[in-house]
Amino acid sequence: MRLYLSSFRMGDHPDRLLALLRERPAHADVAVIANALDAQAEPERSAGVRREADELTRLGLRPAEVDLRDFFDRPGDVIGEVLAPFPMIWVRGGNVFLLRHAMARSGADLALTALLRRDATVYAGYSAGACVLAPSLRGLEECDDPQVVPAAYGDPLTWEGLGVLDHAVVPHVDSPGHPETEVLTAVAARYRAEGVAHRALRDGQALVIDGPDARVY
Repeated sequence: MRLYLSSFRMGDHPDRLLALLRERPAHADVAVIANALDAQAEPERSAGVRREADELTRLGLRPAEVDLRDFFDRPGDVIGEVLAPFPMIWVRGGNVFLLRHAMARSGADLALTALLRRDATVYAGYSAGACVLAPSLRGLEECDDPQVVPAAYGDPLTWEGLGVLDHAVVPHVDSPGHPETEVLTAVAARYRAEGVAHRALRDGQALVIDGPDARVY
């Protein structure tokens, strides 16, 4: 399993991201999943996707958005076939509950976990894109509004993460200048007090997992 989980955007270690691609670092195709932005108006959402694409392009990668809404209520193997050829999948931040809902309704949750079990792709991203991998999303409602899911789609939300990790990831901790640093620093403190396994990341840092090796840079 290969993961690059940044606190904010690309972080300070894009070299570690590219290293996870092994023999295909140059001009690799990257699927960009931006459904954590689905509550935003389309012009703002599109601008957010372009910003991700521009940053990935500067690294020599070839990004293409895969909008999970296009796969809602279709058989899960459809999104699995779309994602399978990509050597990297980049999942950007936003609202973690929207992202989790889009993954569930499209079948991307099962497709992604299957790809990671086979070490068939690199999963990379930041903020909500990292948080969604935890066993549970409980606690993140202090930062992200979970009610956007029923408001946007009329569907109940889920509190379960993908369970790819055995711990939570808390981004933007002790990161002056980030608007969510205060609330997420408090979430990390709450997790510590309650004994919830987690890793806290400051902006610039990334949790990099390559097989059995896991470290924060």
